[in-house]
Parts: sequence; C-alpha cells; structure tokens
Amino acid sequence: MSEPHGYGPDLNQNQYGSQQYGQGQHNPYGQQNPYGVQASPYGMTAVHTHPQSTTILILGILSVTVFALCGPFAWSMGNKALKEIDSNPGAYSDRGQVVAGRIMGIIGTVLLGLAAVFMIIYVIFIVIMLGVVAAS
Repeated sequence: MSEPHGYGPDLNQNQYGSQQYGQGQHNPYGQQNPYGVQASPYGMTAVHTHPQSTTILILGILSVTVFALCGPFAWSMGNKALKEIDSNPGAYSDRGQVVAGRIMGIIGTVLLGLAAVFMIIYVIFIVIMLGVVAAS
C-alpha cells in the first residue's frame, strides 16, 4: 500500500478499508429509541428532571431528620409528581428521586403522628400527676 509522496494514510480507515469504531453513523445497528423520545442532535436523549423532584427529596429528608411537619407536604407533592411522571414516562428521568422523597415523607408523617400521640399521653400524665399532688 503506497501513498503518493507527501500524503499519509486516511486516518478514518483502518488497514482493512472499513471505518473505525465510533466513526460514521450515530446508531450503527439501526435500532429505534424504545421509549419514543426524540434524540437531541448531540446523541443524548431529551429527558428532563421533574421540576419538583429536588423539592420533594429535600422535604422528605427534612421530615425524617429535623422537621417532621414537612412529611405530609413531601408525601402529597410526591403523589402528584408520580402521577405526572407515570402519565408521560419518557419525559422525566428522576422517578426514583421522587419515590425516595415520597417514602421519606410517609416515614416523616408517621413520626409526626407518633410524636403527637406521645405528646398527648405526656400531657395527660402531667395533668394526672398535678391532680395527685394537689389532692395530697
């Protein structure tokens, strides 16, 4: 294989004459996108995050760790966002983040309920003890 003087080999061709890996078509196997989402011109799919997914996750984390009053909000917002994501599955990519925030919101709501029950029991106990002390 001799090239004319001053010209090198074609760098897009290997020694067997076919194109190298990664050169040429974007989809060499002719497969279509299984989710029906249009591909962007850069080869990445045009899938976006849900606008409230980060908020739901933060509220869920706060409800479990610091402020349980955020739990019902994370739970209800998570339910709404999951309905939106499930109605158009190819549009959003962060279903797992919404589910995690929703589950933590449920846990936070349960913790809030338990705290309310224990607070009521504590107040009843204090009232009974004050009655016993006043009676004696």
